[in-house]
Amino acid sequence: MVNIPVVAHSTAAHVLQLVEQHWLGRLHEFAPDMLFFSAGFDAHYNDAMGQLELVESDFEWITTQVMQSCLSSTQGRVLSMLEGGYDCPSLGRSVVAHIKAMSMST
Repeated sequence: MVNIPVVAHSTAAHVLQLVEQHWLGRLHEFAPDMLFFSAGFDAHYNDAMGQLELVESDFEWITTQVMQSCLSSTQGRVLSMLEGGYDCPSLGRSVVAHIKAMSMST
């Protein structure tokens, strides 16, 4: 587990930089047999719950990068479970972006 504090109202660029710097290398080194996404989308700009500024393309980028970082060890074994997102329009768009990235990365 890699927990990184993120300041409220952080930009998407900042969050993506944290993912790149702290998650991807560790995930590759860990080499999981299977990848489990606890897919929450309350970090969307339109969702007041997460107080962050991500949009659909950011979730798609995160999904792609995470999957690519451990594709050789998981061999495409991935499970994603929806766990958050409270603004229905942005939630729907974000889920579509996430699933699209999953289908393109296997």
